[in-house]
Amino acid sequence: MNHWIIAPVLLPLVAGALLLVLEASGLAAKRAVSVAATTALVPVAMGLMAIAATGEQQIYYLGDWPAPFGIVLVLDRLSALMLALCSVLASASLLYALGGDDTKGADFHALFQFQLLGINGAFLTGDLFNLFVFFEILLIASYCLIAHGGGPARTRAAMHFVVLNLVGSSVFLIALGVIYGTLGSLNMADLAAKVAVADSDSSGLVRVAGMLLLVVFGLKAALLPLGFWLPSAYGSATAPVACLFAIMTKVGVYAIIRVHTLIFIDPSDGGFSLDAWLLPLALATIVAGTVGAVAASELRATVSYLVVVSVGTLLAAVGLFSREGLTAALYYLVHSTLVVGGLFLLADLIGRQRGKAGARLDRSRSVYQPALLGTLFFFAAVAVSGLPPLSGFAAKLSILQAAQTSTAAAWVWGVILTSGLLVIITMSRAGTAIFWRTEDTRGEPRPVRGIEALSTCGLLAGALLLMVFGRQALDYAQATAEQLYHPSGYVEAVLANESVSTPASMKE
Repeated sequence: MNHWIIAPVLLPLVAGALLLVLEASGLAAKRAVSVAATTALVPVAMGLMAIAATGEQQIYYLGDWPAPFGIVLVLDRLSALMLALCSVLASASLLYALGGDDTKGADFHALFQFQLLGINGAFLTGDLFNLFVFFEILLIASYCLIAHGGGPARTRAAMHFVVLNLVGSSVFLIALGVIYGTLGSLNMADLAAKVAVADSDSSGLVRVAGMLLLVVFGLKAALLPLGFWLPSAYGSATAPVACLFAIMTKVGVYAIIRVHTLIFIDPSDGGFSLDAWLLPLALATIVAGTVGAVAASELRATVSYLVVVSVGTLLAAVGLFSREGLTAALYYLVHSTLVVGGLFLLADLIGRQRGKAGARLDRSRSVYQPALLGTLFFFAAVAVSGLPPLSGFAAKLSILQAAQTSTAAAWVWGVILTSGLLVIITMSRAGTAIFWRTEDTRGEPRPVRGIEALSTCGLLAGALLLMVFGRQALDYAQATAEQLYHPSGYVEAVLANESVSTPASMKE
């Protein structure tokens, strides 16, 4: 076994525990531990991504228990990609927080590490119950991070978030109980083998469990009609927290992709098909997010609704149920996460320099550094709108090309292109209000710190790097999609240390 596989879980776990011990220590010590642990995840994740790029699934059996009885971590192309993306986003978010956001409340750095623990664990686990456990870890940390900094808006958003996700967690447990009571296992590889040969008596309950899991993961991903919590939660959170949360909705998307391409892949064998549900809901999510972005009167609220748009676009690509669609979805996933994270940081920089006007989309105040922030905003607007020459254009073009063979091609093209046009108008209106037609005033003398500029520019630069290295990124995404559409390799790798043979229906 490769022991580096457990490092993305152990690093934030140990760092978070150490930060709780260092509660009485100074801020400098906490920052040192947190930054060291978070930035160390970047080379670890990149190394794991290089290992996964060979195409062979790497399995880590905790306690060396044979599957499906013990806890198992699985590294494949998809989980490695998500770990790398999370490490980059988290590093930028944490560095930005060092500008002073980490002092607005207690235990920020410990909560940040436990959030990473839950996210990384969710990407690596090969067991549905442990997926539930890691979901709860990241959610508990996120409850506190949303409220970080205090204030009635954050408290209210945190309470809504808590109530909705407690309901989601209850549904998740019910689904797990149905699955375990029907099939006697929660190991995902073992479930894939058992669902493939499930009898007619079990198929009904399996379908119910599949629907319940879609509800749970749709809630986490902010899929309509379950995503109304997101704009208030993300819009009221501090900038580095909202930036990190750009990956949190992708945990729900990851779970949908993982579970429904591995376990519920063939409805004829008792599985649950997403065909009739996912694409229509995804397109409706795009519409709702776009309407919210157009109607928003504050830049952070606009960016929050753009997260909803990105989730809908991503799941629309997944909902095409083709290798081409999934390839485009994975490329778009990386692009949207980095750009939206950078936009949250940029919106905060703009709000600081406009004083009492904040990030409102009005003409009352100008920014202190219009050249710097205006250039960054223009770059971000081009990227998030899907205009050439940045990666948003390539990502949306790939999705539209993948939709050509779908019976819903007209709907996909119409919704995505109309949404893109309205997002362009929305970002143009925001840029005009903030940087152009402002009153003859001077912004607050709060120049952008070097570490804040580095974090913001680093994330936004992802849109350029994804375009420069687009061929390599698309090749990796295509190889990942191929691996996901051949689940027999995953099943055989996980069950290799026990004497259960993979059903013939799962083999190529």
